[in-house]
Amino acid sequence: MDGKSRDPARISTYLRREWRPLLIVTITGILYNIGMIAGPWFEGQMAQCLADIIGGSKTAHDMAVLALLYAAVIGLVQGSRFLKRLYVRKFANHINRDMKKNIYHNLVNGGLSAKNGENQGSLMTKAVDDVDDCVEGIRKFTTEIFDTGVVMIAYIAMLLHYDVRLTLIVLIFPPVTYYIANKLKKPVTESTKRARVSMEHLNEATMDRVSNALTYRVYGQEENRGILYEQYLQDYERKSIRANIFTTVMQPLYQVISLTGALFIILLGSRNVLGTGWVSWNIAAFSTFIACYGRLSEKSSHAAKLFNAVQKARVSWVRIEPFLHEMPDRQQKIADPAVLTVDDVSARIGQRVLFEHVSFTAQPGQIIGITGAVASGKTIFGKMFLPDAQADLEDSGTISYGGAALSQLAGDQISAVGYMGHQPELFSGSIADNICMGREGDLDEILQCVCLDTDLAQFPDGADTLIGGSGARLSGGQTDRVMLARTLYHERPVIVLDDPFSAVDPKTESRIFANLKQRADRHHLIILLISHRLAMFPQTDGVLFLDGGQTMYAPHGRLYRESGSYRRIYDLQTKGGTCDA
Repeated sequence: MDGKSRDPARISTYLRREWRPLLIVTITGILYNIGMIAGPWFEGQMAQCLADIIGGSKTAHDMAVLALLYAAVIGLVQGSRFLKRLYVRKFANHINRDMKKNIYHNLVNGGLSAKNGENQGSLMTKAVDDVDDCVEGIRKFTTEIFDTGVVMIAYIAMLLHYDVRLTLIVLIFPPVTYYIANKLKKPVTESTKRARVSMEHLNEATMDRVSNALTYRVYGQEENRGILYEQYLQDYERKSIRANIFTTVMQPLYQVISLTGALFIILLGSRNVLGTGWVSWNIAAFSTFIACYGRLSEKSSHAAKLFNAVQKARVSWVRIEPFLHEMPDRQQKIADPAVLTVDDVSARIGQRVLFEHVSFTAQPGQIIGITGAVASGKTIFGKMFLPDAQADLEDSGTISYGGAALSQLAGDQISAVGYMGHQPELFSGSIADNICMGREGDLDEILQCVCLDTDLAQFPDGADTLIGGSGARLSGGQTDRVMLARTLYHERPVIVLDDPFSAVDPKTESRIFANLKQRADRHHLIILLISHRLAMFPQTDGVLFLDGGQTMYAPHGRLYRESGSYRRIYDLQTKGGTCDA
């Protein structure tokens, strides 16, 4: 295949990849939908047989044979339908999986969230929802190609067989349905887009109201925020109802328009039965024709509904297409264990010095603790190991791994350093989705390492439990551990953990730290542990203390003896009281 045929930002790529289930869908779809014309034909024959029984030319035995044959044919047809629907679902599920894998990989490894200036968890939640909408449109389109397209051709062929002129008359009405649906294309697209934007605003307002409830109450703004929230809610309800009118309520109208042709069948078809029409019909022909047209009209209305679904899918595809472009797979470029060297690193923002002359080395298997007062630059120091430095940050010095400066590793840098930020960035998938991010593998060891296995045993679906937007269904400690599990699952030789224990109880913190030490030693990892909680720092291999622009790096024991500030913070936390570092 050429490059375009493998481009994950082209729908044709997914169709080619799933050619086997698509082939089964094609074969069974053709068999099922051509077989659908057997229903109207048998119904007409049974109506004629009943008339003949009343007339005395046939017996109940003839009706029984016809009914059994009808049941056997319909059984074969429905068997084909079952296989078609099964493989359509498999086909759609595989596309859904592959699209999400690409998005997970690109958002995590490609830095796309930073480029878009949006929280990664929020961005991924929207992207996952858009994938579901897009794939649902692909599934409906694939299904209706056969259930609507092929069967409509079969029905039209049968109608033409019975009466060409009457068929041409009644076929005027289904295109009217398509015309109306096409005219509604723009309103459908715009109303769906407006409803989605309104839903995003409502979600943001909901999170703001919950997160900042205490602040609003203290400053007497609770009622004002409540009024604003109601406005967002009413706006969403209004726009959602309008979108549903176009996508749902219009369906009966489409069906009424399509069925208008039945009036002409009754008028002109009855003349055919009486021998005064264009062709000569018996009861079987009349019954078959009107039953066939009824099914054709129903399928026509489905086609109009499908058109609306495809428009919705196109809107979603436009949004996710930028996140699907293939990016370099850096997962395979992880460097061998080596020494991490921080050499005379300083940082300032404007005139404010955050820290100066930070120097230390870390060997594979070591955990280095990093702490300091609030706003001392701990988080900024951790982010200096990542590709995208803060725009207004002035820094100097060198951070190198294995003798090569991180700033010179370019595209390989992300392969050497893993990072867990202190802001939760979860999306509305399952726990497993948030950890694996499209990469297949066993989760059990990681879940045990972060002490999440006992929590999942209480969840109804274990690791497959859906967590809602931004992990709304998880506690703070569970959210931290899911993020930590994600970082460890996508293991790098150097791992920066920014405040991973902020919402974890001390007993669990101790267990996780012990597991991290074992993992670091076994996998030859270097872990930089940024934390304001110092209970575990005596077990680290070194501590970097940031203190008002001044820095000191030493083992915990020496730092405790020589730094009064560090000793005060540690004593307050471990011997009574608390003190945020």
